[in-house]
Amino acid sequence: MKKMYIVTGADGHLGGTVVRMLEQEDCLVRGLILPGEEGVNRGNVVYYRGDVRRRETLLPLFENTDDMEVTVIHTAGIIDISGKVTPLVYDVNVNGTKTIAGLSLEKQVKRFVYVSSVHAIPENGDYGVMKEVTEFSEKTVTGGYAKTKAEATRAVMALVKLGLDAVVVHPSGILGPFGGTGNYLVQLVNDYIMGRLPACVKGGYDFVDVRDVAKGCLLAASKGRKGECYILSNRHYEIKEVLAMARKVCKCRSVPVLPMWMARAAAPLLAGYAKCRKKRPLYTRYSLYTLKSNDRFSHDKATKELGYSPRDLMQTIKDTVQWLREGKKQICLD
Repeated sequence: MKKMYIVTGADGHLGGTVVRMLEQEDCLVRGLILPGEEGVNRGNVVYYRGDVRRRETLLPLFENTDDMEVTVIHTAGIIDISGKVTPLVYDVNVNGTKTIAGLSLEKQVKRFVYVSSVHAIPENGDYGVMKEVTEFSEKTVTGGYAKTKAEATRAVMALVKLGLDAVVVHPSGILGPFGGTGNYLVQLVNDYIMGRLPACVKGGYDFVDVRDVAKGCLLAASKGRKGECYILSNRHYEIKEVLAMARKVCKCRSVPVLPMWMARAAAPLLAGYAKCRKKRPLYTRYSLYTLKSNDRFSHDKATKELGYSPRDLMQTIKDTVQWLREGKKQICLD
């Protein structure tokens, strides 16, 4: 039976990387992009325009698939660091997930992979190592984005009980090539190498290569157990470490490292600076909170059950800088 993958958010950083990987496989790929986004059909990849919030626009994705083994990888979503639950973010992240997951159940797909986030996992207040959980609630996590991902994850898990063969993956902070500055972390690196980053903040997070997460999604699709969750993390890196890696690659100037109290005080000024440049602010109350939160995530389960293995971030930074500066085509997918 021919394999088909339906990838939502196929124009996004992670979704686009998943599609790139599937181009090398013996399968058919249908990528969902928004109206207005560009997608050129090539090889085994065909793009469909639609919106996960509008069920009728998703129906063409499932047409003529009766004799195929269909896997849906739902990467579409809005990452927001404002800290608030905005109507748009809720509609896309929660209602959109419910719509595509419900349709996948109705169409009896073989496997549904939902890309959640480590932010959907309640923070361990004593800074202990965090592992996968089975219960999700917007009341136990901080920030609008986290709350929407927790609620959406709970909705997917509820559909498992109704028969949906779903697996959930929880990536940490995604960085890497094949994505534009729509990704906040890629924007950070780009601003730095372009000399537009005024300062660095003392703090860090668990950063992981987009290629490792994309591979983790495909491993979850083929090896994951129904109804199980898998953390796709790497390890903690300080922001100043990330910039030091970029500096080794492109010989950029160093920038001052602000202590957290100063960064919090300067956040409105940095936001104003970003606004003048018509850019999104990188440092908000929520992003600064995240950089000091517990990010001790264990990916042992994904390593043991899926064969997941993240790379050292230095290679990620090298490839990201090359992608941003040089031509964007000679980067290895592996």
